[in-house]
Amino acid sequence: MQINMLKGKLHMASVTQAELWYDGSCAIDSDLVKLAGLREFEKIDIYNVDNGERFHTYVILAEAGSGTISMNGAAARRVQVGDRVIIAAYAQMDEAEANNFKPKLVYCNKDNTVERTANTIPVQVD
Repeated sequence: MQINMLKGKLHMASVTQAELWYDGSCAIDSDLVKLAGLREFEKIDIYNVDNGERFHTYVILAEAGSGTISMNGAAARRVQVGDRVIIAAYAQMDEAEANNFKPKLVYCNKDNTVERTANTIPVQVD
């Protein structure tokens, strides 16, 4: 059996650009791409915390160290500059791989600098 597991994510990144007439995709600072274990042209899910929109696109690389998170093409209609988003990628693996797998989690400040990284999420308590 194959299981879809969270592979990596950028948590609470800020949208810096929305370019309607650019090739559809999401341009992400290549340093952030690497840190989250993402790849150029990889399918990603984007969850807009500000308006509840959820959509798919793919990664293209933006300049390293730029802090760029640019929604391009149709995705530009789903965001406003300044919106906070979660960008997630998933991987299929068998149960044995899933038992030992740890995702790459990158928590972003409002300016898309890295607040911290982790590979676990604390248990939610009431």
